[in-house]
Amino acid sequence: MSSQQPQQLKMYIDGKWVASESGAYFAAENPATLATIAYLAEGTREDARRAVAAAGKHATEIAGMSIWERSRLCRRIADVMEQRSAELAQVLSQDQGKPLYAEAEYEVKSAIEGFREASEQIKWLEGNTIPVENGNKRVFTFRQPRGVYAVITPWNFPLNIPVEYLAPGLAAGNAIVWVPAPTTSVIAIKLAECFEAAGVPPGVVNLVTGPGPVVGDEIVAHPGTHAVGFTGSPQTGEHIARRAAGKPLLLELGGNGPTVILEDADLELAAAATASGAFFNAGQVCSATERVLVHRRVHEPIADLLVAQAKKVQLGDPLARGTTMGPLNNRGVADKMDRHLEDGIKRGARVLFGGERARELGSELFYRPTVLDNVSAESFINYEESFGPLAPLMEFEDVDEALRIANSAGLGLVASLFTRDIRSAYRIGEKLRAGIVNVNDTSNYWELHIPFGGVSGTRSGIGRLGGKHTIMEMSDLRTITIDLR
Repeated sequence: MSSQQPQQLKMYIDGKWVASESGAYFAAENPATLATIAYLAEGTREDARRAVAAAGKHATEIAGMSIWERSRLCRRIADVMEQRSAELAQVLSQDQGKPLYAEAEYEVKSAIEGFREASEQIKWLEGNTIPVENGNKRVFTFRQPRGVYAVITPWNFPLNIPVEYLAPGLAAGNAIVWVPAPTTSVIAIKLAECFEAAGVPPGVVNLVTGPGPVVGDEIVAHPGTHAVGFTGSPQTGEHIARRAAGKPLLLELGGNGPTVILEDADLELAAAATASGAFFNAGQVCSATERVLVHRRVHEPIADLLVAQAKKVQLGDPLARGTTMGPLNNRGVADKMDRHLEDGIKRGARVLFGGERARELGSELFYRPTVLDNVSAESFINYEESFGPLAPLMEFEDVDEALRIANSAGLGLVASLFTRDIRSAYRIGEKLRAGIVNVNDTSNYWELHIPFGGVSGTRSGIGRLGGKHTIMEMSDLRTITIDLR
């Protein structure tokens, strides 16, 4: 794409590729080169309303398909994506900035698997027959689609995260209006092309590109959408919850994942897994290792091992085969890294490795993998997602102190714990306030069918993504009672 004149890419509404009613377009930028790779239709509220109307008009069509028909539809989408996997990976790498061979190809495979898994899971999601006191009654439950789903997705995994909603949403029988992140909407267009090629009925999936506060806000608040799915920041998620008041919500709002390394841990394993959690996708992962809590007795060797791991990272051109980390996706997240590092250093932290942008690589969005030591629990890093390639070390004296720091952030998505003691794994794992606690593995460990979401009492979201759990979130549980008299 980069060697050709940038195309003007349209939105997909009611089975047609259409321009914005305003006629406006905005530039899609390659984070690695800052070159324009395409121009995208800049949707308006009126465009979003057209998409909602189209979804409402065709909702009965997808809902009326048998479960086996919807299963076959998901399989066809997966087949088309597989046929186009090389193109999808190339566009994904250019659009988001992640390395083609180290990460983008894997994300494409994962997204394909997401549709295949949904095609199977919907077939085996059974209801119940419920025993009741009245002998003349028979009571049973079953699941039905919610109707029109508003789905808003982020830029860090701009193919796989949409599939986490779209595959189970379609399998469950919903019509969908989808607003992707503006900075990664080119790959969204390519996914919509796959839907069209696979024979998804017109109006069942509608794609509106443009600014979230405009088109995203419209589909969330519009009375024609019946439920909302969103992955993104807690601040935006809380705004969406207010705008969508009364609608079912599935919100994955990110975390500030603590990794706790006890003194009995396998240090080589802990350092390698922690580095993976901190530097994978340039740290732009909601389950990333955002804080590294280390027992004081193993602090120094862990610090040395993390620096050694950071030195192995190959930062560079995302399309080069040897690259293992690309640029950050946008200026906002790069600026946040700057602010967090500046604040941490002011509070006494010191940079062991990295700590700056690698502008010599041709884009201001390249950031060196960074190891930061002696991070204060009062720093921004402890309370906010940095969302960049940062491994910040925080020392603790005992388990109580580790838990206090780990649970202080107000976010609770994923945590990691490293120990050789199974009793510590259970006891501490149950006290870490996170939806998932990975023992002796990276915080980023997850498989598509595992329930994923925030723990209550934190700002990490509502509901669960993952396999049948998403299908259940994106469908209504219905009950019928029959009187036999």
